[in-house]
Amino acid sequence: MAIKRRDFLKMAGAVPLASAGPWVRTTRRSGGAAKRPNILFMMSDDHAYQAISCYDGRLNKTPSIDRLAAGGVRFERSFCTNSICAPCRAVLLTGQYSHKNGVIDNAVAFDGSQTTFPKLLRAAGYQTALFGKWHLKSDPTGFDHWSILPGQGDYYNPDFITGGVRAARQGYVTDLITDQALGWLKGRDASKPFCVLLHHKAPHRNWLPDPKHLDLYKGERLPVPDTFFDDYATRSAAAREQKMRIADDMMPGYDLKLTPDATPADDTPAEAALRKEWEGCLARMTPEEREIFTRAYAEENEAFRKAGLQGRELAEWKYQRYIKDYLRCIASVDDNVGRVLDWLEAAGLAEDTVVIYASDQGFYLGEHGWFDKRFMYEESLRMPLIIRYPREIPPAVNRRDMVLNLDYAPTFLDYAGCGVPDEMQGRSLRGVLRGRAPSDWRRSVYYHYFEYPAVHSVKRHYGVRTDRYKLIHFYHDIDAWEMYDLEKDPRELRNVAAEPAYAGTRRKLEAELARLRTFYQDTDEARFLPKK
Repeated sequence: MAIKRRDFLKMAGAVPLASAGPWVRTTRRSGGAAKRPNILFMMSDDHAYQAISCYDGRLNKTPSIDRLAAGGVRFERSFCTNSICAPCRAVLLTGQYSHKNGVIDNAVAFDGSQTTFPKLLRAAGYQTALFGKWHLKSDPTGFDHWSILPGQGDYYNPDFITGGVRAARQGYVTDLITDQALGWLKGRDASKPFCVLLHHKAPHRNWLPDPKHLDLYKGERLPVPDTFFDDYATRSAAAREQKMRIADDMMPGYDLKLTPDATPADDTPAEAALRKEWEGCLARMTPEEREIFTRAYAEENEAFRKAGLQGRELAEWKYQRYIKDYLRCIASVDDNVGRVLDWLEAAGLAEDTVVIYASDQGFYLGEHGWFDKRFMYEESLRMPLIIRYPREIPPAVNRRDMVLNLDYAPTFLDYAGCGVPDEMQGRSLRGVLRGRAPSDWRRSVYYHYFEYPAVHSVKRHYGVRTDRYKLIHFYHDIDAWEMYDLEKDPRELRNVAAEPAYAGTRRKLEAELARLRTFYQDTDEARFLPKK
């Protein structure tokens, strides 16, 4: 875009909803405590807000994450810009949308020469370290120390790449990531502030619980979402043609721990890849671990085989197996969040450390019959975000302000007293966290998902979400619009895009969507389409 910012500001004044525009930047440094705080960012992979008890206590209990929330700010309107693993991590680092930082999907390698907040913090005197899942297909840059999982990593006895050297470590991945982070913290230069990124693999698919949590929820029947048997009646083909239904698209062995799978001769190429990965998961276990793991499922698996379930009963059985394993993995995450909080308190650092807990995006826990993420519907778009800094942030629940993972990098830089580069598209949350959001804080968010054709077959789409409404455009091999009134239809079951009563609201949303696409410089719909 050749247009200058000041000229765009003048033109944008006439656009509907302009008073909510993201183009009005906050002061680059918001001031605050004279002492620069430490920054400890804990991020899990695919941790849905529905599976955190301070957000929604119907499924599970997360006492350690709740403890963090009790002393900080919990955001109810926290969203991602592109609901998929690698892009969300690139957004975290750069403070830029996917189309700007280049990581539009999981296939693209991150360009480590870009400006990132760890580089800027390191240049400003912070010690920087990264532990756990990286998933960006290039070596980390901007860190004094890093130890990452190759690719998705393994739950049991995983390999880590530490400073370029790959080696296996004995233990469960969630514990090991925390062990490394705490070990580094204990040996750091205590005269300098630190920034640590602690990135858990859990609870990413294929949900292998640690031995001590294998029996959690055994014999219980967890609640099934109201929309589990959604028929997608009013929606576009995008909702019907996805491949992420619990009832239809989970693998018996890899996902559901039913062994053996169908014979290899029956596998599709995708199923063959999952079979190979499942065999690799089991191979990483010690004989003792494999015996414990197999025994934990044996009785239920035998009962399942005898029952001969079909239809709705079979779908609900799969849901119960999935959700219990998912929550068991989260139990380990919560345990380790507690370990980190305990260490900060014992070390006398709790008051001087900005502690953040987030997920890389949201996740479906059976809503609409799905697992995974990707779609712009609420369960995938919305993500947990909890921030605690006792010296400056009063405990609160923020139900009003719309925040994005785009805002993390500017926030960290603000707390460190660093300038925020103009190329970063997010805004610091520092004023929002103190209960004093700028008067021009955003009232709408922009979203763009690119990874199609690909796994799970979720079509490309972009859209806008306001306080009450959501408008989505699916494109590429489809041209379809969906619109939802979130006040009347919070579960997003009724697409009102074509209803006359909403025609005026749709026009306003279309104008707002066009404005956001122009501001964020994402107006070329064909730019990232696959080459013929």
